[in-house]
Amino acid sequence: MDDLLFINACVRGDRSRSLKLARHFLSKWQALHSQASLTELDLCTHRLPPQYPEVLEERDALWNAGKLDHPMFAPAHQFAGAGKLVIAAPFWDLSFPAILKIYLERISVTDITFGYDDLGRSVGKCRADKLLFITTRGGNFSSPETAWMEMGARQLEALCAMYGIDQFLCLAAEGLDDIRNDKDALMAQAMARAEATAEVF
Repeated sequence: MDDLLFINACVRGDRSRSLKLARHFLSKWQALHSQASLTELDLCTHRLPPQYPEVLEERDALWNAGKLDHPMFAPAHQFAGAGKLVIAAPFWDLSFPAILKIYLERISVTDITFGYDDLGRSVGKCRADKLLFITTRGGNFSSPETAWMEMGARQLEALCAMYGIDQFLCLAAEGLDDIRNDKDALMAQAMARAEATAEVF
């Protein structure tokens, strides 16, 4: 049975609508996969430093020395080895919070999450076949008029191709801050979609 790595980038903690939606999905998924393991990585608790010059210098020195087993690369190994991946983060400034961007930079390591073949083509090295992104948005960014402005899901989908993850899924509750909408009804609909997604994930 596949193990699942849940990457929690919900910076408002228990007040987060994205986390509430993610917890609902995970509860349903666990009920359907009672023998599977679930590991949560809370990026607000396990804080990775941004790739400042000194961090990059250490990283490059370790990589050039072939020391890919160094603890600095542990997040990349954890991500690459997971059977299934779920990321939860709110929609912020047309993308997602900085803690998730920092994490993505830290796990994007040549010869761990991706690499190159003899012809110089990028080759994904991650074990997971699916990545689910769970998010909530105040406005609607799925319509043809606004979809071009949404950068978070698009970046993750592109990274899936780079990492060799075949299927990218996005579960989004939208329009939650539009006063014309019934936000409780919108969240209820998203919860139902979460349950349906858990059955096929």
